[in-house]
Amino acid sequence: MSKRNRIIYWVATIWLALGMLSTAIVQLMPMDEEIDNFRQLGYPLYLMAIIGIWKIAGVLTVLLPRLPILKEWAYAGFFFAMSGAAVSHLLVGHPLSKTFPPLLLLLLTLVSWYFRPPSRKAMAIETKGNNFTTA
Repeated sequence: MSKRNRIIYWVATIWLALGMLSTAIVQLMPMDEEIDNFRQLGYPLYLMAIIGIWKIAGVLTVLLPRLPILKEWAYAGFFFAMSGAAVSHLLVGHPLSKTFPPLLLLLLTLVSWYFRPPSRKAMAIETKGNNFTTA
């Protein structure tokens, strides 16, 4: 893995972790603005705690070494949560100021996932002729 890719990975991953952790805290506290958000989107308020806990678990999984299969699940969870949040904000007609944060976290999720080092991937497959071997 090149130095450039490693830097891209860690910058995206640290910003992703900070963004997910800060929004998890806001959801677990719960803050009035976030309660209003969930009500406007039509979601039950108990979902805030569930999403907040899963975000913290996802951040820990993405940052800790090893656990490659759990990392894939964490990235998938971040992808579904942030794409769902962005679409939800768009569908209820919220301004870009409310739609941009989940879109940014979605982008950071994709960049972090794409640039993750081989040691953080679930499985690397090498092709040699007709043989498939796991690396």
